[in-house]
Order: sequence, then structure tokens, then C-alpha cells
Amino acid sequence: MILITNPFFVEDEIDILHSLLEVGLSLLHIRKPYFSELEMAQFIHQIKLEFRTNLVLHNHHHLAEDFAIERFHFSEKERKSLNDFPARFSKPCRSKSTSTHSIEDFNLLENFDYAFLSPVFKSISKENYFPEKDLFNEIKSRTNHKTKMVALGGIDSQNIQKVLENGFDDVALLGSIWKNENPLKQFKLCQQIVLSYSPSQV
Repeated sequence: MILITNPFFVEDEIDILHSLLEVGLSLLHIRKPYFSELEMAQFIHQIKLEFRTNLVLHNHHHLAEDFAIERFHFSEKERKSLNDFPARFSKPCRSKSTSTHSIEDFNLLENFDYAFLSPVFKSISKENYFPEKDLFNEIKSRTNHKTKMVALGGIDSQNIQKVLENGFDDVALLGSIWKNENPLKQFKLCQQIVLSYSPSQV
């Protein structure tokens, strides 16, 4: 299960992130599009060294070497701007991920370990952002099984099992955690559902 940071300021954010990582959050995508290089460095510096291997950088990728980060995420725009991307990305890398918004784009991916496919449901964090197509129906056309397919958009404890039952490999959370009064409690609820899920249930 993946968590994406809130792009905006969150009170006690580092403490919340530590509490989530301590209970088993496997991948934390640091997405702070409005951060300067200095702000990003200061943010990462606050995260305990023991959790650096769980971090995924969305921007200011050049800071990775300073913080021993080896996981990188690239936007759809970044991916499409280079024909041989990410082959030209030469930094030491444990995993590469990207974002897609159609099964057609997902099927064309090469050299990515996993990719977000969104939005699955109406977004919790973005107003007026909802699926234009039924992605549960769309992914029946999946031909790319080398890249893990991660569901994103409107996912919470009420629908997370439905996502897994319909063929997604993993889920990413954002609004359901950061819009909740108790992020840790909500995360653990989602985590429990994911960990107890077995494909044989379907």
C-alpha cells in the first residue's frame, strides 16, 4: 500500500508520517510540487534515516544522492517528453514509477516497476476530479503485466476491497488519509483490509 503526501502544508506532518511508517507503510511518495529545492531538502531531512528506503521522490530528483533515496516517480508529462525515458535517467535506482490516466497509456509503459492509474473514483482531495471512464471495465483490456498497476483516486476503507477484487495490483492513498481527522486510524483500517484480502475470495 502506497501513501502520497498532501501537496500542501499539514500540521504535524512529519510526526504523522513517522507514525504511519512505524506501523508498516511500505512506500511514501513525497509529492510537494510547490516546494523549492531547499524546502524539499529540509522536509526530507526531518524524516528518520531508517525510513529513507521507503521514500519515493516526485521532484527535485537530484537531491536523491544526498539522502540515499533510490526510488523515483515521474509525471505523465515528464515521461512523454523523452522518447527513451527513463533509460536516460542514470541515477542509482531501486524502482521507477509513473502516472497514467488511461489503460492505453498504461499498456505502452516500459521500464517502470509500477504505475498509478487514476482516477478510479471521484477524488477526495481534488474538487471536480472524477473518472471519465469506468476503469474497472477499462482494465479488462490490460496487456502490460510487467508493470504493477496501482489504483489511485477516491480510495478509502469503504471501497478499497472492491479495487483489489477488480484486478488492480495495489492501491495508493491520498485524500482518505489527509482529509481524515485521524490519519493513523484510517490508514490502519485500510491496511487491515489490504492485508486480509486474498484473490481466492473473489
